[in-house]
Amino acid sequence: MTATVDDAASSSADGPTRLISHDGRGNQQISQLPYLPGLDGLRAIAVVAVMVYHANSTWLGGGYLGVEVFFVISGYLITLLLIAEHERTGTVDLKTFWIRRFRRLLPALFVMMLLLTVWVALFKADSLGKLRGDVIAGTAYVSNWYQIWTGAGYSAGSDFAPLRHLWSLAVEEQFYVIWPLVMLAFVRVGSRRIAGIARWLFLAAVAITIMVAFLNYSGPQQSPEFTPDAYWTIFGRKISIPDALYLSTLSRAGGLLLGSAFAMIWRPAAVMRGPLRHKSGFFDALAIVGFVVLGLMSWFVLFEPDQGVGFLFQGGLFVTGLATLAIIAAVTHQNAFTGRLLSLPVLLWIGTRSYGLYLYHWPIYQIIRNIAANKLALHEFVLAMVVTCIITELSYRYIETPIRKGKLGEMWKRRRAGVPIQSSLTDGQRKGAYAAASVAVLLSVFAVGSMATAELKQNDLQVSLDEQRENTCDVLVDVDCDGVDDFDADGNPIEASEVEPDAGEIGEFEPNGEAGGVVIVDDGDDPLIPEDASDSTATNDAVVPGSTAVPTTAPIPVPISKLAMGDSVMLGAAAQLSELGFTVDAVESRAWVNGLDFVMTLGEQDRLPEMLVIHLGTNGPIGQSNMDQMMTAVSTVPTVLLVTNDVDRDYTAGNNQLIYSAAAANSNVELLDWQGLAPSCPGDCLEADGFHLKPDGQIFYARLVEGALAA
Repeated sequence: MTATVDDAASSSADGPTRLISHDGRGNQQISQLPYLPGLDGLRAIAVVAVMVYHANSTWLGGGYLGVEVFFVISGYLITLLLIAEHERTGTVDLKTFWIRRFRRLLPALFVMMLLLTVWVALFKADSLGKLRGDVIAGTAYVSNWYQIWTGAGYSAGSDFAPLRHLWSLAVEEQFYVIWPLVMLAFVRVGSRRIAGIARWLFLAAVAITIMVAFLNYSGPQQSPEFTPDAYWTIFGRKISIPDALYLSTLSRAGGLLLGSAFAMIWRPAAVMRGPLRHKSGFFDALAIVGFVVLGLMSWFVLFEPDQGVGFLFQGGLFVTGLATLAIIAAVTHQNAFTGRLLSLPVLLWIGTRSYGLYLYHWPIYQIIRNIAANKLALHEFVLAMVVTCIITELSYRYIETPIRKGKLGEMWKRRRAGVPIQSSLTDGQRKGAYAAASVAVLLSVFAVGSMATAELKQNDLQVSLDEQRENTCDVLVDVDCDGVDDFDADGNPIEASEVEPDAGEIGEFEPNGEAGGVVIVDDGDDPLIPEDASDSTATNDAVVPGSTAVPTTAPIPVPISKLAMGDSVMLGAAAQLSELGFTVDAVESRAWVNGLDFVMTLGEQDRLPEMLVIHLGTNGPIGQSNMDQMMTAVSTVPTVLLVTNDVDRDYTAGNNQLIYSAAAANSNVELLDWQGLAPSCPGDCLEADGFHLKPDGQIFYARLVEGALAA
């Protein structure tokens, strides 16, 4: 997103540039880097793909691969710049390099974050606490590691997350800090011998690809409860493997290394000296292959952890890098048509402003759609693009370009030296400018101060689900839903002797559900057995006088009359369903296959209810086989209610069709078409993501369930 050819001392956008130049000693510089407008065009295509994907992933499901294209371009340009500098001066000035990068990147970044902080402080103050961590991470260029650690990657879609896109800038900036130090060692072998190092960088990229494929969790990812193998446990924290592989600097270094390796063997000036200068047609054909590959991958290679990442982490990123190199080879060939095609004015405008477009578009999207997972409608996308382009142009003209060219520094020096600065502003305009600047400073101080002291709050949806969780019960662990676990996570009974009973009056019977109880002993007297205790609940074990631990057999599973089992959509209405007499077992991130395991376990325990409501299918495709197994598992349940899904996912239509068919084919199965009825909910019914329930929706949902079962 950030490496630009205007960093090169020899760059020129005003006219043709000699591809072979000499240093002051008359030596040819084969790594001389001219201005290559075709690279700006390639950058334009990449940033447009990313912006389209971020707006609505159904429009271009693999558009996020544009980031990998940027990584390859950055690796190529930065490495070639460092080699050229060493040829020109005999060294690499690290201080100047880093200052140049900081001047290029930091001003626009800081302005964007400051503007965003002001907006959030004025209009979305509850989000300031969470924004604080993102701003600190963005300032330090460690956003990718922060998101990995906090679980705030792109797969976490329920938050207002206006700085989530900074992960890729963090990867590049970390590369800019480390890579010049590495190159300082490499260039000492000489520019002609450095080509031999390219093979090792290429092999390193291959090794990273193999490592990522080996570490990848390829199945659908849910919460740690359901897919523990999809997470690493680091210092007690669950780290999503797909998010870590997508965001971490090491796992995403492959594209940067491919670009760097290519820079060592493919230098535009050297190419035009050799026989390859006559092979422009071949490289144009190679570019066509590269564009076809990128186009196909952008259409088909999706990043959907809830369905399994697949090819992306099994060589997909590597193939993207190779396709990008094929296009770079043509773009940097002076006689190839590809470079001229990618130099169209509109592409040059977008490409030269790609950093600003990337920087500003995501916060603007988030302001429009409120949470990360929502997809923009076409009219919202058009509005977002207009606003993004205007802000980007202002940033490019009045922030990025003046600072990059040192004009603000010169102005500051002249002011300190007492040299008058000529201005075309009238006195009135000058006063207006001072007033506007004063307001801006006051707003900035207010916003930053508010963010620094803001309370860290969960989003409204998470707060609601946490409250509703108190109305649910894991019936496989807590058989009588009394708040005391009767079985451990492996299904082993927890003996009452392992539990310290609550203090009570001597000889008092403390009920423990419908199937049994805990007997408290009175100074060695015989235990007081309740009249309704069955023989199976009595204990023949000896009781030690004075002991507080009472031996007993494992609890007998309690029959459930009415059971509602589902995911976070049902969880939102847990309290309302409980009021209707349902035992509610609803868990976030539960997929159909997890619900199938749940029902089969109940069947094995002979605990299937008389009435069962199933609302699953939000968190991944169902599949015909899983539906058939579910229908077999619930065939003995007198009444089963299947609820369709109203969620914007590409698998929703298929899931609902399976539910329709199952209800039609099984006499004990009823259907509640939530997808068809949800839009008719009166009041403010749905959360910002469009499918979780607000209070009005919770009441409506529970009434529909009650009505469907009463019909």
